[in-house]
Amino acid sequence: MNSCAAIETDDETGAGKSVRERRCIVSGEVMADEKIVRFAVDPDGVIVPDVAALLPGRGIWVGATRAAVDKAVEKNLFSKAAKAKVRATPDLADRVEGRLAAQMLGDLGLARRAGQLLLGFDNVLRALESRTPPAVLVEARDGASDGRRKLLQAASAWGRKVEVIEALDCAELSLALGRENVVHAALKPGRLAERLILDARRLAGFRVPNERHA
Repeated sequence: MNSCAAIETDDETGAGKSVRERRCIVSGEVMADEKIVRFAVDPDGVIVPDVAALLPGRGIWVGATRAAVDKAVEKNLFSKAAKAKVRATPDLADRVEGRLAAQMLGDLGLARRAGQLLLGFDNVLRALESRTPPAVLVEARDGASDGRRKLLQAASAWGRKVEVIEALDCAELSLALGRENVVHAALKPGRLAERLILDARRLAGFRVPNERHA
């Protein structure tokens, strides 16, 4: 197993684009953005999740799963990667989960204020049948399966290729969007949709799937 420090280097590709290589300190694998989370060291020497990858300093990267983060804490791999004594708290995976969920909910709020988010079964269904269908379907992970099934059937019938996100609870969606009982939503194509998809894929590694109601 390779537990060397994460790599943050820019390489020029043949297309002239800069590619950042991110290596998990647990597995040693280079991973895509949707499969990895950045961590940083705060001024007190404590490891903090940097899910938006914006904090200063050299980042430390770990695969986006609860098991990988827990192992990095247990085996003291953050200190090895930082080449310094740093402290990673046992609740680090929970903090990653919370920050990813908060970032997703914040983006959904931004999308709603920008007029890019549709709420409710009927509105989402009409959007799927329109000439400019949404890029993302957001389904409360604890919602009933019947409505979700009907929307996916409609998407298939109209030949729509949409990403389905089921990472957030009804209560979380309702609170963030200021509406009661938010179960179905749809997001128009754009940067917010792309970021939501990325974060949803990472959040899935930290959340146990809920059983859907029939």
